[in-house]
Amino acid sequence: MILIGELSLWVALLMTAWTATVSFAGGALRRDDLIASGVRGVYATFAMILLASIGLWTALLTKDFSVAYVAGHIASNMPSAYIFTAFWSGQEGSMLFWALILSMYASIAMFTNRKKNHELVPWAAGTLSAILLFFIVTICFKANPFTRLDFIPADGRGMNPQLQNPGMAIHPPNLYLGYVATAVPFSFAIAALFTRRLDAEWLGVVRRWSLLSWFFLTVGILLGMWWAYVELGWGGYWAWDPVENSSFLPWLTTTAFLHSIMIQEKRGMLRKWNVVLVVVSFLLAIFGTFITRSGVIESVHSFAQSPVGPWFATFFFLSVGITAFLVGTRLRDLEAKAELESLVSREAAFLYNNLVLVGIAFAVMWGTIFPIISEWVKGTKITVGPPFFNSVNVPLGLLLLLLTGVGPLIAWRKASASNLKRQFLTPTVTGVVVGGALLALGMRNGYALMAYALCGFVTGTIVQEFYKGIRARQTIHEESLIVAFFRLIGRNRRRYGGYIVHAGVVMLFAAFAGLAFKTDHDVTLKPGESYQVQDPYGHTWRFVSQGVSTNQQPNRDVIAVALETYRDGKPMGLTTSEKRQYLDSQGQPLFQPITQVAIRTTPQLDTYVVLAGVRGADTAEFRVTFNPLVVWVWTGGYLMLLGGLIVMWPQAEKRRPQSGYVAVMPPKSAGASAEVPVAV
Repeated sequence: MILIGELSLWVALLMTAWTATVSFAGGALRRDDLIASGVRGVYATFAMILLASIGLWTALLTKDFSVAYVAGHIASNMPSAYIFTAFWSGQEGSMLFWALILSMYASIAMFTNRKKNHELVPWAAGTLSAILLFFIVTICFKANPFTRLDFIPADGRGMNPQLQNPGMAIHPPNLYLGYVATAVPFSFAIAALFTRRLDAEWLGVVRRWSLLSWFFLTVGILLGMWWAYVELGWGGYWAWDPVENSSFLPWLTTTAFLHSIMIQEKRGMLRKWNVVLVVVSFLLAIFGTFITRSGVIESVHSFAQSPVGPWFATFFFLSVGITAFLVGTRLRDLEAKAELESLVSREAAFLYNNLVLVGIAFAVMWGTIFPIISEWVKGTKITVGPPFFNSVNVPLGLLLLLLTGVGPLIAWRKASASNLKRQFLTPTVTGVVVGGALLALGMRNGYALMAYALCGFVTGTIVQEFYKGIRARQTIHEESLIVAFFRLIGRNRRRYGGYIVHAGVVMLFAAFAGLAFKTDHDVTLKPGESYQVQDPYGHTWRFVSQGVSTNQQPNRDVIAVALETYRDGKPMGLTTSEKRQYLDSQGQPLFQPITQVAIRTTPQLDTYVVLAGVRGADTAEFRVTFNPLVVWVWTGGYLMLLGGLIVMWPQAEKRRPQSGYVAVMPPKSAGASAEVPVAV
């Protein structure tokens, strides 16, 4: 099976080259036979890459240490689940995994568009195949996972222990699913530019795939945050690490696109902007892949220096050049069909939203590449740390939060003074009450106060919009509250699913604001000694050391220290943190020792205890961190994903009139409650 997998990879290389060629030729010559051959080639390529992937999984699961990739990433004493996930834990395997997802997505895109978008399909198939061709060529010549060793070692090196974590096992697949999904909107955008069919035809396909990309990027980012929090032991979940940033960048631009596409659908505006956002999202995904694999930055998330870095840089700049030429030569075809009528309108609010999202993306991009640029220019790498990112992005983030609440309240085209007064009253009062209450309770951190006041404002907006929709249904249909709520969501999933996403965003901002009150305490204890401290809420915690214990497990040695924990004098049980040294099958140390964090979670805060080290036989050094509101990061993330699923869920199209007459709907009032989508 391993040999079949390797041969399948080379067949996939030839098949992809054929598919790209006949697809572009079929589109240019309008030959249905070539177009059909290209589509069949997409399906055949997926089959070949799937066979190659099965071959690598076979090598891993049978522990064939004659394969260099297997010997470098698994060991005999590793749990079976992590042997399976080792497929994407290394450079070569993750490249093959990327190609597998891309070929799968290409096949789904061709199948779902087999009866529509006939002008776009060959160009999209050719573009997808060209992208896939780059990956397969890179795999075959620079990162081949089937390379054999000159000798067969008795055992493999094993996987980095920090990657042997459930979150990290499923974080990369979700991130790859999000990254790779940007290729499909990109390909249809390129197809629309090639054919100059830049009307609404391509928007439907692009929107669905952009939603899919946004959803999986959100899952991947959240899982990465959770992994960093529970595994790395530094007490946080986001450090503005370059590889973290590289996943955040396409998420920002995709989010901007999902908002701005509504303006094009509703008013025919921002056509150039939307094409640029689709293209930039894909280019940022490629840029992130380059950052991860080139070795130009140092990160716990990234791969070591490898020969694929220059290949990715070349592909990235070539893609930038081609897309810039296509967009530049089609500017006249992308002229807007309407103009912005007022700076106080829903279109303007969405435009401001886009500008802030892109502004954050630019700041993150600049902070990420600045060390690379400084090294190229001066020969010295100047690192840009969290203070820079926070100083720029915290104010922009608060402005974005404000616009999240403002957008749904303003009417399309132009808002009247009476409309603004009626719509803004309840949300504004809610925000002022929340901010005033916290100020009265003693909160003095300016950014935190502003964040919570804005969270109150956005919450007021969401509740008001749901209430108006539910009351309208109860008045017309005489439904109960619960029935009206679910029918309301079902009737307009884009609008109300978007509000649910916004509710998750509110929870995230509230949790992020809690970081302003985070406290750290370094403690050294001998057996029986205790340490007493107050958390940010004024509760008194006492930790009593129970001494140092050691034990051996099949693939690791463990040093553990338990703390008897009391909160306001009430026993809370043992809090145990560990140091783990992983071993190979011969009992020899592998990698550096890692820390197993002890986390005690409540809705108010996390008590986060890290065993920093052991001195002598019985003296333990700890760091105790009180992290307010961390659980709401994960809760807000789950709520965002729920809203995303609601928005993505297929909705039956409304039946159109069958007669020869055109149904003309009376114009809706200028009120902001008109049924228009509010997307993710």
